[in-house]
Amino acid sequence: MSQAQAQSGDLFARDRSIPVRQRPRPEYEALGVPAGTFMAFPSLQLDAEYNDNVFAVSSGADSDVIVHIKPMIELESGWSRHALAAYARADIARYNDFEGENYEDYGVGASGRIDITRAANLAAGVDYASITEPRTSSNAPASTREPISYDMTSGFIAGSRVGGRLKLSARGDIRTYDYEDGITLGGVVVDQDNRDRTITSLTGRGDYAISPATALFAQVTTNKRDYDTATSVLLPARDSDGYEILAGSNFELGAVARGEVAVGYISQEFDAAVYDKIDGFGARAQLEWFPTQLTTVTATGSRTIEDAGIAGAGGYLSSAIGVQIDHELMRNVLLNAGLTVSQDEYEGIDRTDGRTQMSVGGTYLLNRTLGVSVTASHFEQSSDGANGGSDFDVNRLAVSLVAQF
Repeated sequence: MSQAQAQSGDLFARDRSIPVRQRPRPEYEALGVPAGTFMAFPSLQLDAEYNDNVFAVSSGADSDVIVHIKPMIELESGWSRHALAAYARADIARYNDFEGENYEDYGVGASGRIDITRAANLAAGVDYASITEPRTSSNAPASTREPISYDMTSGFIAGSRVGGRLKLSARGDIRTYDYEDGITLGGVVVDQDNRDRTITSLTGRGDYAISPATALFAQVTTNKRDYDTATSVLLPARDSDGYEILAGSNFELGAVARGEVAVGYISQEFDAAVYDKIDGFGARAQLEWFPTQLTTVTATGSRTIEDAGIAGAGGYLSSAIGVQIDHELMRNVLLNAGLTVSQDEYEGIDRTDGRTQMSVGGTYLLNRTLGVSVTASHFEQSSDGANGGSDFDVNRLAVSLVAQF
């Protein structure tokens, strides 16, 4: 049992080790600006990015240099009990050659927690974001003059209670998506209303600690996906109901490793018979390995059912595995590398997409106000089947300067 567990009696704490990215660095952390009983943390990030395939096409790729301006402010309470936080951020992108790709994304949100007792709490939050869909998205129409943008509004309410070896938790979520129509180079409107939807979900979970470092759990999630309009005259809306049943373990192996692994069954059934039911094996996992105090290796995996934005398909099974390595070369020099491999199997149409993402980078913290980072990444898609999409790859190189206060 860790010192923190011994002091709090929390059989579900997994805090023997701290990942490299979360490790406190007081001499390089922003001091913040006092605002009553809150602290404000403003920051500004400037990115210069080179992209060798702006439109994510298989041939005739166009490259460009993009400048991103990313202001953000976070507000956090400093109370001994309860918590309240809010944020506002933006990503303003300007392309040197292809001005039609310019966008101004932004988001705002707030969340709070009420500590009823030391062992029970309630939390809630709301978010709103205006987002530009990347050209690499499998659901994005390739023929539009400008990338597709959409608004996403979300909210949640959650609660948990710990009593002895038993921890019970529940959470409800709602998300709405509102897409803007696209326009082709020939002036034809590409209708995106059929992608507008509201997703509601409810999750219940129970954890039982069999030791101070290991807990078994069962989790059930139900969801309802309501679409605003039909895909076409022949293809009705993709309204559906689904659920996910998982069982697994949450554990910590001394100061060497910790994680959570769960497997189970997933299912999504559509109201319209034209769309095939999707079901099968479901899984979620995250494992953290600490070979040294200066290195963190994180492995992730998942198998879920996602919404499709392609005519004829109600959804697809998405399987993904990934690994991320973070290393503290010096107190103020952080290195990272990542690899993710995923596969999307569409139901109702003959299409399977394979995707590979790789990245390497580093961050140099000059002081508590300024930091510089460099990231190189590679994205590759291969699509098979009679209804397959295009095969392409995208390479990016980005240099970022961050000022925080």
